[in-house]
Amino acid sequence: MLRNLLEDNGIPVHLKGGVADALLYRATMILTVGGTAYAIYQLAVASFPKKQD
Repeated sequence: MLRNLLEDNGIPVHLKGGVADALLYRATMILTVGGTAYAIYQLAVASFPKKQD
C-alpha cells in the first residue's frame, strides 16, 4: 500500500486510495462549491432589505 502511495504514476496523492477517495473528493468539492454559492446568495439577499409597504 505504501509503495502505491509513493509511486510516481501521475495520480494525485489524494486520489490514490481508489474509488472511495474519488467519491469523498467529489462530495467535498460539491459541498464546498455549493456552500460557497449559498453563502454568496445569502449575502446578496441580506444586502437588499425588503421594502416596507
